[in-house]
This record gives sequence, structure tokens and C-alpha cells, in this order.
Amino acid sequence: MGLTITRLGHHGDGVADGPVFVPRTLPGEVVEGEVTGDRLAAPRILTPSPDRIAAACKHYKSCGGCALQHAREGFVTAWKEGVIRQALAAQGLDAQFRAPHVSPLGTRRRATFSGRRLKKGALVGFHARASDTVTSVPDCLILRPELTAALPLLEELVTLAGSRKGEMSLSLTVSDVGLDLSVTGGKPMDGALQATLGQWAGGNGFARLAWQGEVIAQAAPPVQTFGRARVSPPPGAFLQATADAQTALQAAVADAVGDAPRIADLFAGCGTFALPLAERAEVHAVESVADMLRALDQGWRHASGLKRVTTETRDLFRNPLLPEDLTRFDAVVIDPPRAGAEAQARALADSIVPRIAAVSCNPVTFARDAKILCDAGFRLQWVQMVDQFRFSPHVELAAAFAR
Repeated sequence: MGLTITRLGHHGDGVADGPVFVPRTLPGEVVEGEVTGDRLAAPRILTPSPDRIAAACKHYKSCGGCALQHAREGFVTAWKEGVIRQALAAQGLDAQFRAPHVSPLGTRRRATFSGRRLKKGALVGFHARASDTVTSVPDCLILRPELTAALPLLEELVTLAGSRKGEMSLSLTVSDVGLDLSVTGGKPMDGALQATLGQWAGGNGFARLAWQGEVIAQAAPPVQTFGRARVSPPPGAFLQATADAQTALQAAVADAVGDAPRIADLFAGCGTFALPLAERAEVHAVESVADMLRALDQGWRHASGLKRVTTETRDLFRNPLLPEDLTRFDAVVIDPPRAGAEAQARALADSIVPRIAAVSCNPVTFARDAKILCDAGFRLQWVQMVDQFRFSPHVELAAAFAR
């Protein structure tokens, strides 16, 4: 007897009664196959959904990087907005939704590949779904061409410096001056290996090569542009996945804070929001990673036409800005990691800050923190879904709060 998929779970799997989780299925579809525990890993589609399409990428069946290529784009966009609406509704909240923003294909500027050294050569790619198997992805649809073009070079690197016993992690980012590569899991560094890898990086045009967090070769500081500022982030620093989505989020944040003359940017990173906002407001940037703030500060000091930007190294989970700390700001930007920022939200709720621009990569923790703010007199004015992780269940959003 077939199982009917009733909905999609937050990881993008179809869910049938039980619950039974069925990958790469859609609501309304009838499937059959062997159920193990609460999973049906290899479904046969008996009744396909009208939203089902043929996956465009030839790697889709073997690669675990994407989960939703089998659904038409409009369905995926509506589903991601629905995830946000559901999270808000669970907290008794609702909001006006702005038009969603979806990054085009071929615009993902950073990716972390897995690399394994083989008896002959090496294999670099993404893991297969729920597997340690590495799948080569030379024709990946979501990555910028510079990243896929570099895959043979990464295979050379794994051959040179990988261990047959382990797996390497290769975080590759497109910067304004070339590719920025940060590696973990390779051989221990020594003088001979550093010389070899330095020659390899220079000969292949990499802007920077970092090994276990330490820079071992740099032709030029890798640069990212935030408004008028040019910033060289530390190896492995957070960066929005596509420049296109970064622009959309920056515009949403600017709209949410309005003409506020003094702004606090919490979880500021390397200045994605702080530096563009400094074109018209004084900004205080708070972040727990000192290296990221140093990069932000250097970017500000070398840019022209920006208002004053100050920085503060502070763990906002353990030591949030208190209501008395927030009295000098006319607006706050907050972009926490997936855990959200419950302690900081409570401090904001008790403050007199009139406007908040929120960015989140987790609708559930966003809704939890939004409830705290709304219970204290804020109004959730609008929400915008930003999809920079095409074909994945990952959901990003921007939102505006005002008292």
C-alpha cells in the first residue's frame, strides 16, 4: 500500500503519516518502498505532484548538496515563505510579507568542498545525501564558474597534502582579487610542505591559502566590497553566500532602520551591514570575533566618505548590550547565528530603541525572539524571505520592527 505525502518537513523531506520521512517527494504524492524506522530512503513515485519537475542538474541523484531540485521554483519559494509564516504563527504572530528575493543560478560565491586522497589522484566534491561518499560536481548549477573551474586544482592540492586516512575540508570563496582558500584536515604543516603549497598557490593564482586557520601563502589580501568599503576578512570568516542576496539584505536593513543617525550593528561580522550604513549614519559594530572586527575597522579606515564607525568585541550571548547601553542608539541591526539571540532580544525589549532591523537564518529562533519584542510593544512591520541557498531547505529572512 502506498504512502501519501502530506507536507514537507523543515529539512525538505516529504512527510507521510507515522511520521515517515521520504526524501525528494512533494505534498500530495503517493509513494511506496521499504520503510526502515521512520524513513523511506528510496521511494518509488506512484502518483507524482503537478509541482514535480525533472531536476536540471545531472549531479542531483548522487549529490547531497541540493534537496529540492525536483520541485518547480514557485513551489519552493512559497514553501520557504510558509516555513516563516508557520514559525510566526506558532508564536501567535503575523506579518506583512514583502516580495521574496531569489538569487539566480550560478551566483553562489563560497562553498565548502570535501576532499579525499585516493590511490591515484584525489576526489573533491560534496557529500552524497546522508553519506560519507564524496561526489564530484564539475557541472554544479548553483556555484559561480570560478568555483567549479577550481575543482581540478583542489584535487591537485589534496593529492599533494591530503592523508589517505582522513578527509579534507576546503572552503573556497570568490573575492574581488581572486580565490580565497581555507583548508582543514590536511597533513601537518612543516617547512617543506609550506614551500610546496606556497608555490602551488602562487602558480595557480590563489589570492590566499590558509591551513588550519593560519595563512601560509598570500599573493594579495582577498577583498570583499561592502558599500564603499573594501574589507579583507580573516580566513573562514562568515560571508553571505551570494553577492546578489547580500545586496538584497543590505537594502532591507537600510529600509528598516530608516534615517536613524546612530545605529548599533549586533553580530556585525566583518561589516556587511555596518559599513554601507556608515555612508549616512554613525555605527557601533559589536561582534565576538576580534579578527573580524579588525577587518571591519581597516575597511572603514581606508574608505572615503563614511561616518564614524566604532567597534566592540563582545559575546552577545553571554553579555548582551543592556537597556542602558542601548539608550544612545536610534536603531539596532541584529543578525545572529542559527541559535538566535534570546538574551539580546530581552534587553532590546526593555530598551527605548525605536527601530530594529533583523536578519535571520532560522525562522524558529527568529519567531521566538520576535515574540519577546512584540510582547514588549514592538510591531513586526514586514518580513522578506531571501533565498540565497537555491534548492536547499535553508531559509533566510529580513524583518523590520518598530515601536
